[in-house]
Amino acid sequence: MSDPKPLSDRVDALEMRLTFQDETIETLNQTITAQWRQIDALTRQVTELRERLQEAEGNTAGPIDEPPPHY
Repeated sequence: MSDPKPLSDRVDALEMRLTFQDETIETLNQTITAQWRQIDALTRQVTELRERLQEAEGNTAGPIDEPPPHY
């Protein structure tokens, strides 16, 4: 340990890397949170559409697989 400058430079470099990594982790966390919100909204929308489809199918007259009258 004759020269403290190289050690100080290494500590500075590590601190910069740590800061960059913290910022990256925070950005990724925000991205994941936004994606989960979107997934939740899309899941609710699919559930609603499935219910509407089942309701519409229940309101149809006659069997669904019935061939057209010209057969």
